[in-house]
This record gives sequence, structure tokens and C-alpha cells, in this order.
Amino acid sequence: MSKQLTAIAAALLLGAGVGGAVGAAVALESDSEPAAQPAAANLPVSQTTSSTAALYKRYKDAVVEVHASTGGSSDSPFEGQTPGQATGSGFVISDEGHIVTNQHVVDNAQSVQVEFSDGSEVNAEIVGTDPSTDIAVLDVDRPASDLTVLQFAPTGGLEVGNPVVVLGSPFGLEGSLTTGVISAVGREIQSPNGFTIENAVQTDAALNHGNSGGPVLDTQGRVVGVASQIRSDSGGSDGVGYAVPGDTAKRVATELIADGKVEHAYLGVRLADDGAAKLESLVTNGPAAKGGLRAGDLVIEVEGERIETGDELREAIDARKPGDELELKIRRGSNEQDVTVELGTRPETAQ
Repeated sequence: MSKQLTAIAAALLLGAGVGGAVGAAVALESDSEPAAQPAAANLPVSQTTSSTAALYKRYKDAVVEVHASTGGSSDSPFEGQTPGQATGSGFVISDEGHIVTNQHVVDNAQSVQVEFSDGSEVNAEIVGTDPSTDIAVLDVDRPASDLTVLQFAPTGGLEVGNPVVVLGSPFGLEGSLTTGVISAVGREIQSPNGFTIENAVQTDAALNHGNSGGPVLDTQGRVVGVASQIRSDSGGSDGVGYAVPGDTAKRVATELIADGKVEHAYLGVRLADDGAAKLESLVTNGPAAKGGLRAGDLVIEVEGERIETGDELREAIDARKPGDELELKIRRGSNEQDVTVELGTRPETAQ
């Protein structure tokens, strides 16, 4: 596969705090920040190595290997697996046995097994999947005393250069660890059903087939992303890997645990490639078209707030639910006008 985005086989979903109605709490950091820790990059080599080893020993039992059987051949571009069998990674997010993984690992699975670090293997139920964010949640029947739960880092604190470690099962080699740094934030990657995943985390930590869904951890052992894709000329790790951001995975996992599905708000437009919030085209009979928007319109405000980019428009839509009304100010030619659009539900595949 030359010069293309190649997603790694994996199985890990990030969870979010969920209320009593959900019946299970996904591990989350509290609002209070923990005591500052020295960056690994500033530590002596021996201390850095020791810290990484200690982190591995503490959290390796939270990471699992996921085996999904589809019962047939697999032609998914997100897999490099034996026909009918996908292998990825995952991690435990609640003491009730919820596990996060990539949607592409369990896509069309007839059965799923999860192997823990002690070698025990149990059947897993698919709680729900969301191809728009490549996140899925599994559930296993295992005593809470036998589970190690990963927590999530508070959002918004990632910086380029922060050291990270990735745990998972590259090529089925369970219990593997790779190290690196956050190479970039705010990247865009394509989901299995063709929609854009915003704010992806880029890392140079080695990712290979089988790492998908594995946790990307900071130096305190908190999840900052879910390994999902690589960009590669060779088909292997070339030092450019992508993870679904933790806040996205948290939100999606919460909804999957609560409802078994996720509904995304949908405007029904294609934006221009120049980064502006300019509508290049509209989906026929989509929410934007029904609301009176036209190709060529430039969105300059959302709910009274000025925006400059297409990313800001996408984020505003993602923060809402189907059926919500969105007040926009647009520039059409030399004129500005207000438009109210009722958001729809995102279709199963990008149009």
C-alpha cells in the first residue's frame, strides 16, 4: 500500500464519566490536576527508562488482545489480517468489564474473544460501535478484582513534544510497549465510513498491525488517545501514527454504554479545501439545503460567535445533537444574512 493512510488492526475504546442511568462509571481523572511530574525528556536516561518500566508494570494488565471472527473473507482497508479473523488491542475502562477498541477491529464480527495479560481468554459482547469515530465498546464477564482500569487525562493539555507510550499487540505480540512523543495535535483522519475525525493525535511511537485500539498513555499512565491509523509508504511503521483523541473516545464510549449507539448531528455540506468555512457543495435535500443555504456561502458566525475556519464549524456541529437548530450568519456575495438550520442525523456513510 504505497502512500496511503493505513489503519492498524486494534481494539480499544476510550470511555467517559457516565451517570447512574448508565449503570457503570468509566474511569476518569477528577477536575483537580495531579501533582506535576517531571517530563521524561528532562530526566536522566536511567531514570526515564526506570519510569517507563514502572509504568508498564503498573498498567499492562489493563490492556487486552482482541480477536474478532467475521466468518468470511476480509477486504477492509483498515485491516491486514487473516481472512475472517481480525486481531487488535483494547483496554479496560470500567470495573464492570467495559473495554474500548476500534470499530474497524470488530466490524461485522460474529464473535469476539478478549485475551488478558495472564493468558486467560473470555468471550466478549459488543456493546456498540461507531464507525464515524472508529470507536467500539466491548463487555466481558470478569470479576472487578481481576480488572485493571485505565483513566483518561483531562482534555486540552496535550503539547507537541510530550512523551507517550503505546501498549498493545503488534502482529499479535501481546504485551508490547513502544515509546515516542506527541508529534502533532489537531490532525484530521478519515473514519471507516468516510467522515472526518477531528483533532487526532499524531505520534512517532511505533504502531503496527495489531496496535489499533491500544491506549496511548502519558507519563502518568493516563489515556490521551486510541491508536487507530498509520501513514506509511511501506505498509509498516514509518514514524507517523494517529490516535483518536481521548475526549472524542470518552464521549462516544459514554453514549455507547448508555444507548448502544451514537447519533451525530449533520449539516449536509462539503467544505472547501482552503480551510475556510465555505460551502463547496450541499447534499441534495440535506439539512443545509432545506434551511436555505447555497453552495458558495461562507459561514462567518455560529450562534453569534465568530468563526474563521471549517474546523470551527465542524466542532460546532459535533457539539450538538440531531434536531437542534443552529443559527448561522453567512456571507453570500457582498451581503450578510442570518440562517437557521435544523440539524439532521449523520448517515451511515459520507455522501
